[in-house]
Amino acid sequence: MADFSFDIVSKADRMEVDNAVNQAVREIATRFDFKNTGAEIEYSGDKIKVTADTEERCKAALDVVKDKWVKRQLSLKQLDTSEPQLSGKTYSIVATIKEGISSENAKKVSKVIRDEGPKSVKSQIQGDELRVSSKSKDDLQVTMALIKAKDFDFAVQFTNFR
Repeated sequence: MADFSFDIVSKADRMEVDNAVNQAVREIATRFDFKNTGAEIEYSGDKIKVTADTEERCKAALDVVKDKWVKRQLSLKQLDTSEPQLSGKTYSIVATIKEGISSENAKKVSKVIRDEGPKSVKSQIQGDELRVSSKSKDDLQVTMALIKAKDFDFAVQFTNFR
């Protein structure tokens, strides 16, 4: 009998990220309270840069991005935001999209599975993801519920069900 498995990963859906940023850009362009504040949002690679004339407007623009982020069912744990930096006459905040599970975090998840999960479940670290396998699909579902219930400081998704 073959083992069943799934992978635990931490990845942001790039299409949803793109949609969230585009919606935020449109909202900032049309909202009255952002008129003549120089508020802009730039998105490239894994960085989102928010700029505005004042620190408060910069934070407000970032809140719009976060609001759209949540509405697209993306986890705010995947955004690593900096403090507002003054550059010339404008303030800017850089938000980095965090992806991948670090080896320390993978060890934490693996320890939770080992200590609290069903005994038949095995986990192994594979780069920036964690493979969980068992002979029982039910044990895997229990493990998934266990991982969802824990509050890690990074976002987790489940992929590659076999």
